[in-house]
Amino acid sequence: MPLIPTIHIQDYDYELPDERIAKYPLAERDASKLLVWKQGNISHRQFRQLPELLQGGEVLFFNNTKVIPARLFFRKEGGSLIETFLLSPVTPALVEQAMQATGTTTWSCAVGNLKRWKDGQVLRRTLEIDGREVLLRAHLADRQQQEVRYEWSEPHLPFVKIIEAGGVVPIPPYLNRQTEDADRRTYQTVYSKREGAVAAPTAGLHFTTSVLDACSEKGIRMEELTLHVSAGTFKPVTADNAVDHEMHVEQVAVSLKNVEALTERRRIIAVGTTSMRTLESLYWFGVRLRSDPNAAFDIGQYEPYRQHRDLPDLKTAAQYVLDFMTRNSLTELHGHTQIYIVPGYRFRVCDALITNFHQPCSTLLLLVSAFTGGDAWRDIYDAALGNGYRFLSYGDSSMLWRGVTTPFSHSSSVHGFKHAILLAGKGLRQDTFVPCSNWRKFGCLAINPGTVMEIKLKPAKRMLAISTAFLLGCVLVAAGVLWAYRAKPTQTTGVTAPSKPIVML
Repeated sequence: MPLIPTIHIQDYDYELPDERIAKYPLAERDASKLLVWKQGNISHRQFRQLPELLQGGEVLFFNNTKVIPARLFFRKEGGSLIETFLLSPVTPALVEQAMQATGTTTWSCAVGNLKRWKDGQVLRRTLEIDGREVLLRAHLADRQQQEVRYEWSEPHLPFVKIIEAGGVVPIPPYLNRQTEDADRRTYQTVYSKREGAVAAPTAGLHFTTSVLDACSEKGIRMEELTLHVSAGTFKPVTADNAVDHEMHVEQVAVSLKNVEALTERRRIIAVGTTSMRTLESLYWFGVRLRSDPNAAFDIGQYEPYRQHRDLPDLKTAAQYVLDFMTRNSLTELHGHTQIYIVPGYRFRVCDALITNFHQPCSTLLLLVSAFTGGDAWRDIYDAALGNGYRFLSYGDSSMLWRGVTTPFSHSSSVHGFKHAILLAGKGLRQDTFVPCSNWRKFGCLAINPGTVMEIKLKPAKRMLAISTAFLLGCVLVAAGVLWAYRAKPTQTTGVTAPSKPIVML
């Protein structure tokens, strides 16, 4: 586990009345409100005024994924209705290959009414495609993993044609309504191209061709990348400590042009949290390539929070990626990201973010808080609630400039000592380290004596870390005794400190 302080998810809660959730989009996409936040200052515009707010010369990154009709329903002979909700492809594994698969494909699904689907039972459904009847069959390939194998009678047809004919577009569950025919158009950006998402990159829903043309005329560069949004985007954070939340994995694709744009000295604006997560992931892939030229583009959720030395700037990291693509004759790079952006994250790529207003206690709100810094998100959301903004996927928009954030420090003596102990120890819990009574005055921590006994000797490769921790510990014990003698600690607010800390930092 990396060094991330506890993040109480309830600190990111706010009251969102149901009537403020936009159940339907506006008739004109760019007529939505736009809240602009920069260095603590808030102004209110219409989204169609976005080009006026930019100087020209910026680069906008759009996510061009396209929402697929991912809900497939089958009626059993006995009358039971079974739903298979496409989550991620198994065979072929890449989303875009699975979309073009002919004859058969296997997907990991969320199966509704699974208990009614008996092992070995084949579900059938007849579709009409281009005036011809096509028989679609569904086999339960793996009950535990809920993997479903689909086969169809016209093997020359790609799977995307099958789901377009027989699937239903999934809309966010918080809309509390059934999907309507209009959602096929409105729950899609005007620049969507690559099928594979089960949720829309909603920040882009406000763009119209006229807004895009105005941006182009002003000299704003526009780049398209791809992150196929998964259903995990709606997964609530249920852990009290948001650090314990398991982030979903999503497939991404970036072009050579995308990476080249990162080497130029331009202000970078991410259209949506998915674009931002892709760009930040790309930076961390460059960091990987610095030490391993053949590294995989597979960014874990805690990767940015691990201890790194002498991290490169954006241009250098992007150059590592360009060199990798050149060596491997790639014009497009495919990978996976699970990156988890929480308060304390240090942004490496993006200068501004265009995004909607998100659910309370969500990973998206954590990202907004991380980007704006401190409690600025509360000012932003209070202003939106107080000025009649519509919330969530079909709601209004905001343009947020990067605020002042306080990144986690891995170089301080406290973190350095904790890291050494973690290397030497086994299974030390995060609550091993608690503030001592006068931590605000002295900046000290105490180690809970109940967990210190978990430190055990490791193989020879750990001896250096153990020795370092021991020597540092001896010095700090002496310093701690001196501090304890000079100032008796008082009760710590909100934290139960050990009565007799054995080490003070």
